[in-house]
Amino acid sequence: MLVRDLKAALLAGAMGAALAAPLAAYAQEAAAPRQADSPVTDIVVTAARRLSEARASIQPQVGASTYTIDSKAIQALPGGDNVSMNQVVLQAPGVAQDSYGQLHIRGEHNGLQFRLNGVILPEGLSVFSQALSPRLADKIQLITGALPAEYGLRTAGIVDITTKSMFDNSGQASVYGGSHDQVQPSVDYGGSSGSLNYFVSLGYLHNDLGVESPDGRSNPLHDRTDQFQGFGYLEDTIDPETRVSLIAGSSIQRFQIPDVAGETSTFTLPSGQAINVDGQTAYPSDRLNENQREVTHYLIGSYLHTTDRFTGQLSLFARYSTLSFAPDVLGDLIYNGIAQTAAKSDTAGGLQAEGVYHLTEAHTLRGGVIVEIDRSTSQTSSQVIPLAEDGGQASQTPETIIDNGAKTSGTYSVYLQDEWKLLQDLTLNYGLRFDQFDGYRDENQVSPRANLVWLPLEHTTVHIGYARYFTPPPFELVAAETIGKFAGTTGQAGAGLDTTPYAERADYYDVGVEQTVIRGLTVGLDTYYKRSRHLIDEGQFGAPIILTPFNYDRGVQYGVEFSSAYQHGPLSAYFNLAYGHAQGRDIVSSQFNFAPDELAYIKTHYIYLDHDQKFTGSAGVSYLWRGTRMSADLIYGSGLRAEGAAPNGRELSPYTTVNLGLSHRFKDAPLGPVELRLDVVNLFDKKYEIRDGTGVGVGAPQFGARRGIFGGITKEF
Repeated sequence: MLVRDLKAALLAGAMGAALAAPLAAYAQEAAAPRQADSPVTDIVVTAARRLSEARASIQPQVGASTYTIDSKAIQALPGGDNVSMNQVVLQAPGVAQDSYGQLHIRGEHNGLQFRLNGVILPEGLSVFSQALSPRLADKIQLITGALPAEYGLRTAGIVDITTKSMFDNSGQASVYGGSHDQVQPSVDYGGSSGSLNYFVSLGYLHNDLGVESPDGRSNPLHDRTDQFQGFGYLEDTIDPETRVSLIAGSSIQRFQIPDVAGETSTFTLPSGQAINVDGQTAYPSDRLNENQREVTHYLIGSYLHTTDRFTGQLSLFARYSTLSFAPDVLGDLIYNGIAQTAAKSDTAGGLQAEGVYHLTEAHTLRGGVIVEIDRSTSQTSSQVIPLAEDGGQASQTPETIIDNGAKTSGTYSVYLQDEWKLLQDLTLNYGLRFDQFDGYRDENQVSPRANLVWLPLEHTTVHIGYARYFTPPPFELVAAETIGKFAGTTGQAGAGLDTTPYAERADYYDVGVEQTVIRGLTVGLDTYYKRSRHLIDEGQFGAPIILTPFNYDRGVQYGVEFSSAYQHGPLSAYFNLAYGHAQGRDIVSSQFNFAPDELAYIKTHYIYLDHDQKFTGSAGVSYLWRGTRMSADLIYGSGLRAEGAAPNGRELSPYTTVNLGLSHRFKDAPLGPVELRLDVVNLFDKKYEIRDGTGVGVGAPQFGARRGIFGGITKEF
């Protein structure tokens, strides 16, 4: 189910000590002669579960706001595990949707850190694609608020995915599809052999709605996507105290950039004339042929060992990703004044060593070291038209500008914290974190963290937290463009400044309460306030669909979230509503992407961030009756920002979308259990704008998906 569980995070803090006795007892059990009715697989499963609990005690999220969506809740969603990962996370409180599948948590622009079984998955190059599928998840946790010291760098939200690790030698094959020419086959299988356990998942997706529609039509022009995802998990329980595991995954995804029919050229020369390319001044907008390819491969290996008082895990991780954009050369020149072929790659790897030590009944120490090395390369070939001194064309023949670059960065982090049980119902978790980032800039910070968790009543949990944050700009996205090369051409920058992005530094405060009202019903209220220096935002500038980071000198974000979840018998439901406010002032990096008048206004005025959304809501209900599950969910947004009397001075129209799901599991089918499902997305065919193409750092307009009807069959084996 979808739950918000502060008390569980607090109780997990003492888990390291609580596991000592069961693990010792298990060691004796495993050493004793086995009875005929006590198969070794049962012992291995028991050990694996206890080791997983020991690993969880390293990162208990004491004082943070944690929202959990387990595999049953994923299956209950309309679409089940056929939906994308961002659609699952969107059900949590305070999560606003944006174009290209982006998510904003508490007014942040992305800032998400993904983890698999607690291990950091390095950032990669992706805009449309999502490297992770809900199929691999046993549960998904969104961790936000004033985070304890174990979490750093990307702190808007930690998406920690606990992967499936089946032990019963079973699997399922599924075919799902419907509207927008969607076809989505998949297969999963998990099993064990002795102490070795494994899970594998393969999936493919084809449809004609790969990117949001730019004009609101149900089936956009030139919007096909083909996506492949593969995942594997392998673990070996060496003994009752030791486990090694391996995670490997791959994602290869291709996207057409959708077209809009009936458009005319929007690019004019400084002289006010239309651009002329080899005698051609017009190009049918519905014939543009731009394409993007995004690839990600990742690998994580971990060694876990636990004793009576200490649990530690050492992990090595790596990720390789590429992004390539192929323009429509003639069309892009006429519409944008530049046709840029872009190829970027990023290779990241590192280690994460963390542990927990139960010092006394009152003190539990945790610490860790994280090191990551990142190598980013960029190759661009740009077709532009040279300009004359009067601002007209010097030639109708394009010229080519090559601008390649490469850079290596290093991130080094260390933290130490103490979970101090002041009283039976009062816990203080405090610590320090140090981060050093060496990239386009070399910056560092010591960050204090403190969270107080109080249980005044049996069913009431109160938390108060403070965190100092240090967030480097996404290294792989920093523009390495040499703007001087484009001077005197149709690709020249609007402003001449190109200051390298800074790391963001912020003070974050969080206060919240969670209350169990009646059996199965939990409600929560959480408030936050953040003030930052060099607030990081991102924008889509130019023809290639690649995001570029920039900084506001000052930023402020605050808001309040209400959450509720109910689970009793076959019925589960949730309702979340959040209010948020996010503003920034004075753009101080990557200025060449902005018009001079825009920069001048923002220099002296706080403006709303383009992804600010005042109200965000989500709700869902699911009921299981005799193998039939009926479900519904909805998403509400009051609208992101758009150009108005001031930059980002207007809200887009609010919207609500409703989705329905119906499934039935035929347990006694002739060839084994089979499940059929039928889903309706955007039941009322609501036509709504996510973006209208205006705003600071906003590219083309995007509309949400129109009504779609989908069906599927899943065969268990």
